[in-house]
Amino acid sequence: MSLREDLVRRTVNNARESKRNLAWQLILPKTRVSTVLKELRGSPTGGHFDVMKALQKVFERFYWNNVLSDVEKCCRTFDPCAARKGPRKRTRGRLQLSNVGAPFERIAFDILGPLPKSSDDNNILRRLMYYFTKCPEAYPISDQKASTVAEFARDCEIFTIDKIRTTALHPQSDGMIERFNWTILNSLSLLVSSNQQDWDKKLPFFLLAYRSAVHETTDYSPSQMLFGCDFRLPADLLFIRPPDAPLAPEEYVGNPMHGWRKYIIWLGKESAWLQRR
Repeated sequence: MSLREDLVRRTVNNARESKRNLAWQLILPKTRVSTVLKELRGSPTGGHFDVMKALQKVFERFYWNNVLSDVEKCCRTFDPCAARKGPRKRTRGRLQLSNVGAPFERIAFDILGPLPKSSDDNNILRRLMYYFTKCPEAYPISDQKASTVAEFARDCEIFTIDKIRTTALHPQSDGMIERFNWTILNSLSLLVSSNQQDWDKKLPFFLLAYRSAVHETTDYSPSQMLFGCDFRLPADLLFIRPPDAPLAPEEYVGNPMHGWRKYIIWLGKESAWLQRR
């Protein structure tokens, strides 16, 4: 524990040596807890995610007494989230897992709609997600014409992409992207205005929140899996954080990122086991 820039901070080491250490944590006074929780969970970049994702975002930045109970209370008592999500019975079935070992090796692609027509005449949402990094992309479009589908098929042919369709009327065969459908619709419903015509404007905020939240399969956020580092969120600007030492381009390229590349290799070998958890 140390005093830096008139703020009390501490460092916490992760018990798992193969994964990165948690860097500086700011010891947060109780008077600022509600502000931080509102920013990390209830803001447009917070995503209104569950307890574990919200708690991980807090631990990467702050610490205070009874942090777990405060985060749980925030997630449980936030009225719009409780009304939207409600209790859900979780069932598990036997699935064939997709074992991938590198970023960009395999992606899932899907189209969601029709949605309420936005002020820009968008009512269809194209989504894709990378199997390995769990990093999503989403693009609002105004139609799903045959010409659009044909253009996509031509692009796959040009780049020799092996495209496989899921079984008709059985979207569960691609559970990763289907589970993402529920997440994106739930989060957007808490961000849009009453007329729902600005959902495409709120989409970037949701994507930022999702990419910066820890994924339960990998124990890392999609941004960490894809870029090897965390995104800087608005909550990080509430307090001054110790700057990292600047690196020259050649130092940055050669930097092993504290064993990150070794972990990527390990995760590629163990991804099937991680998905079974």
